[in-house]
Amino acid sequence: MSRYVFKLPDLGEGTVSAEIVGWRVQPGDVVAEEQVLVEVMTEKAAVEVPSPVGGKVVSTTGQPGDMVPVGSELIVFETGEDAATAGTAAVTDRTAGAAPGNGAAVPPGASGNGEEHSLSVPAGAAASGTRGRVMTSPAIRRKAREAGIDLRTVHGSGPQGRILRQDLEAHTARSGAIAFPVRALHGAAAASAAAAVRPSRPSERSSGSGATEEIKVIGVRRLIAQRMSDSKRNIPHFAYVEEVDVTELEALRRHLNGKLKGDVPALTYLPFLALALVRVIADFPQCNAHYDAERGVIIRHRAVHIGVATQTPEGLKVPVVRDAQSRSLWELAAEMRRVTEAARTNKASREELTGSTLTMTSLGKLGGIASTPIINAPEVSIIGVNRAVERPMVVQGAIAVRRMMNLSSSFDHRFVDGYDAAAMIQALKELLEHPATIFMG
Repeated sequence: MSRYVFKLPDLGEGTVSAEIVGWRVQPGDVVAEEQVLVEVMTEKAAVEVPSPVGGKVVSTTGQPGDMVPVGSELIVFETGEDAATAGTAAVTDRTAGAAPGNGAAVPPGASGNGEEHSLSVPAGAAASGTRGRVMTSPAIRRKAREAGIDLRTVHGSGPQGRILRQDLEAHTARSGAIAFPVRALHGAAAASAAAAVRPSRPSERSSGSGATEEIKVIGVRRLIAQRMSDSKRNIPHFAYVEEVDVTELEALRRHLNGKLKGDVPALTYLPFLALALVRVIADFPQCNAHYDAERGVIIRHRAVHIGVATQTPEGLKVPVVRDAQSRSLWELAAEMRRVTEAARTNKASREELTGSTLTMTSLGKLGGIASTPIINAPEVSIIGVNRAVERPMVVQGAIAVRRMMNLSSSFDHRFVDGYDAAAMIQALKELLEHPATIFMG
């Protein structure tokens, strides 16, 4: 019998450690090659780690919530000679990219002599040697192989032509392939791959009437907590609340919904708000931007990619409606339904959960009078929709019942001046109060 030590591999994107979310196996279990062993979460994504070999689990390292450094021992297997050989071949293929032209490499310690072996490649390890092997990390080799990309066709900008993550992304963008298919989180939601997240089992302590319940903060909830804290700590929020008379908008919405046929879902306020945002954002480009803190650069976007804050069983996620400026009202409504449903059912891809340039958030019927939404970094603006209610208002000297709704917005005051923030919301208010103008121009 042989013992194989599997170490936490390089998961890409500069990962130095990962959080254990949940083990799929326990000591004593017999597993097959490629069977999922453990779910881990990095700062960017949740990843299911498969077994490199078939065999019996001897021991595992870490409990849910523990941070494990890349390259440290994760799990120990006991395998037979045949399984050891197959496992070595599988890991060689997976970590070194045995696709033609990718330069297969043997992992350290995989000698097959029945002694203890290491089946992982430390973070940042490069494929080196002769015979024209491409220099890059095992994670990039794996992602290239998953996307069907021959690394020989990718230009490397690193030392001695080493292929970096951005090189593969640039090549992917040109070729239209999907090189990074892992599910990921973004922004305040920070919850890309919640399909791999399982809630930790609460522990209870009972002492008469003073019973308590302890729930370990792990996975998506931990990332949400971290992102929220970072956003509130680092971004000086400028909050601005304005009431909007949506009486005419409500009449238009009801009229359009009355024309629907079949099982087409009714329109909500959000598609109208998104379309109005597209109209006004051209005059306020500083509000449709990202702040790159590492480079000290504001990146203004011509395209409007609207994030829609969505509550899910795993926590808050922000699926993205891309190129809102190119969509009609009905297209916006359909795309919002599609991406939010994908987020709720854990079917959203990484691309559908990243890249928003401005976020909208709504609590629906729980919207309250006003709110102070937290900015979805690295964005600089977020617009919140509160509950719409009928109230008596003075209109042209007379009291009339009008449907009123507040817009609660937050802006990064370092880059969006209060005057500009208020002017944008006022422009948005004018369009919503005269909804026919939303469709003009």
